[in-house]
Amino acid sequence: MHHVILGAGPAGVIAAETIRKHAPDDRITLVGDEGEPPYSRMAIPYLLIGNVKEAGTYLRKSLTHYADLRIDQVGGRATAVDAEKRTVTLDNGTTLAFDRLLIATGSHPVRPPIAGMDLPGVHPCWTLEDARAIMKLAKPGAKVLQMGAGFIGCIIMEALAVRGVELSVVEMGDRMVPRMMGPTAGNMIRAWCEKKGVKVYTGTKVEAIEAATGGGALRVKLSGGQTVDADLVISATGVRPAIGFLKDSGITCLLGVLTDEHLQTNVPGVYAAGDCAEAFDKVSGKTIVSAIQPNAAEQARVAALNMVGRTTELKGVTQINVLDTLGLISASFGNWEGVPGGEHTELTDRDGGRHLSLQFKDDVLVGCNSVGWTEHVGVMRGLVEGQVKLGAWKNRLMHDPTRLMDAYLASAQGQGQWAGAADERRR
Repeated sequence: MHHVILGAGPAGVIAAETIRKHAPDDRITLVGDEGEPPYSRMAIPYLLIGNVKEAGTYLRKSLTHYADLRIDQVGGRATAVDAEKRTVTLDNGTTLAFDRLLIATGSHPVRPPIAGMDLPGVHPCWTLEDARAIMKLAKPGAKVLQMGAGFIGCIIMEALAVRGVELSVVEMGDRMVPRMMGPTAGNMIRAWCEKKGVKVYTGTKVEAIEAATGGGALRVKLSGGQTVDADLVISATGVRPAIGFLKDSGITCLLGVLTDEHLQTNVPGVYAAGDCAEAFDKVSGKTIVSAIQPNAAEQARVAALNMVGRTTELKGVTQINVLDTLGLISASFGNWEGVPGGEHTELTDRDGGRHLSLQFKDDVLVGCNSVGWTEHVGVMRGLVEGQVKLGAWKNRLMHDPTRLMDAYLASAQGQGQWAGAADERRR
C-alpha cells in the first residue's frame, strides 16, 4: 500500500508518523514544497522574537527522523490530482501513483490587490524565507506598517513589538480581530495596543505602496487620506486553503476540501486534514475550515487511521482561538456571534480591561468571547465543545456570567438542575 501525503506541515507529518506506527510495511511518501525540513509556522513569531533559532521551528529535531521511519521525502508542489488514475502531478514534472492520498497542503497568504506589493521591503510573514527577510529590516526603531489585525496579524504584531520597532497596524474591519471578537472585545484590544504604543487604524484600507523618493523606504497611502512612512510593510491580510490544484480533479471542494466524519473526501481512498480540510463542526452544525494546529493534528491522526483501515470518526471541529496581544489574553470559542433564537449576556469592566460575552442556544453555551478573564478559558472551551446542558444554571449565568466554573462543576456532576434551583432559593 502506497500512501502519498501532500504537505509537510504538522498535519502531514503527524499523518505519516501515525501510518507508520500502524502499518509498518506500507510505503509512505511525504511531499513538501519548501526547501526546509518540515517546520511549524506557529513557531515563526518565536523566531522573530529571538526565542528560538531556525532549527527550533522544525517539527522533529532529529535530521534522520523521517529516514529512520522510512518516510520518503519528495520536494515539489502538487499541480494536479487525477482521482480516476490515482496519480498526483508535481510542478517539477514528477508523477506519483498512490493507493491512499492525504491532502494536507494547508493555507497560503491572501495577496491583496494593492499597487506596490512587489516593491522591496514588502513581505508576507508565512515562511522561514519571509521571516529571514523581515528580521533583516525589523531592527529596533525601524518603521513597520502591518496590513491586517486578525488572529495571525496579532501574533506577528507581538513579535514585532518585542523587536522594538515603531509599529502601525491597518485593519479593514471596524475593530481588531473582527473574525474572532465582537465590537466591545475588539475595540478593547485596540485600546490596549494603543496604550502599548502601537498606532492602530481600523476601518481603513491600504490603497497603494510607493517607494519614497530619496531612499529605500516606503510610503503607504491609506483610504482615510493619511500617508505613513515605513521601512518594512508586512501583509497579514488573511489566508486561504491551498487547494487550487484540485480543480477538475473530481474531488469536491467548497471553502476547503469537503470531508466526512472519517476525513475522507467524495473519492474513496482520498482524505484531507488540516487548514485545507472542511470538516463538520458539531457546535455550529455546519462544515468549517478550522485553521488551528490542534485541530489539524487531530484531523491528521483520524485520517491516517482510516487510511490504514482502522475506522475512526472525528469527534468534531470547534472554532477555538486563544490570543496573547502584547500581554492581553483574549479567547473566542464556537458561535461567538450567537445563533438565531439564542440568548446573550455580557459583562464589561473597561477600567479593569476585562470583558465576558456568552451566547446560548436553549440551555447550552454555544459560543463566547473573553478579554482579560483568563481563569475562565478552559471552562468556556469545555462547555462549548462538550455541548453541556446547563439546566437551571443557564439562567444563573445570564445574571452572573462569572459563575462559569460553578456551572461547569455542577453540570459535570449531573446536578445542573438541582444546583441551579438551590442557588435560586438562596437568593
